[in-house]
Amino acid sequence: MKLVVFGASGGIGRKVVRQALDAGHQVTAYVREPKRLILGHHPGLTVVAGDALHLGYVKQEIAGQDAVICCVGSQGLGETTLMSDVMYNIIEGMKEHGVIKVAYVASAGIHGELKGLSGYIMNRVLRHVLADHLHSYELLLESGLEWTVARPMQLTDERWTGIYRQTDSGVPRGGKSISRADVAHFLLTSVASDTNAYKSIGLAY
Repeated sequence: MKLVVFGASGGIGRKVVRQALDAGHQVTAYVREPKRLILGHHPGLTVVAGDALHLGYVKQEIAGQDAVICCVGSQGLGETTLMSDVMYNIIEGMKEHGVIKVAYVASAGIHGELKGLSGYIMNRVLRHVLADHLHSYELLLESGLEWTVARPMQLTDERWTGIYRQTDSGVPRGGKSISRADVAHFLLTSVASDTNAYKSIGLAY
C-alpha cells in the first residue's frame, strides 16, 4: 500500500511511519521540518518538506496514494483552525485524485464523551483544540470519503502491544490511556481494511 502521512514528525506520526515501513508499505512522510522525523534512510520512505496549509502542495503529495493518514496536532491550547484547515486541504486533494481512504487522529472529548470532574476539567482546558478536531470530523462526515477518526485517551510513550479496547460510542469503560504506538497501529489497521470505516472510535487500554 502507498500511504501519505501528514504530521509525520509528531509523536504518533513517527510511529505510523515506522510501523508502515516495517509492514512493507511505501510511505510519503509530509513534514514541516524533516530533521524531526529521526528515522534515517529507508528504501520505502520518501520525506517531503512542506506546509500542510498550502493546498497545492497537499494535493501534489496525495496524487497516486492509496490512503491518507493525518496526525497533525495543535500547537498550543488557544483558539485554532489548524487541524480543520489541513483536513480541508486533504479532503480536496483526495477528491481531486480519487483517493478514498483516510484516518485522522483527533482526541477523546470531541463528542462530549468525557464525564465527571476530570472530564469537565479536560473539556475546559482543551476546548479550543477539541472544537477544531470536531470541525475536522464534521468535514469528514460531509466529504463522501471512507474515513475513520481515532479518539485516544491520554497518550503515553509505552511500547506497541496491539492489544487495546475501542468503541464507537463514548470511550472504553474505565480506560484512561493508550500508547502512541498503539494509536498508530489502529490508524494503519483502519486504512488497510473497512472494519472501522465511517466511525469515530474511542481508544484506550
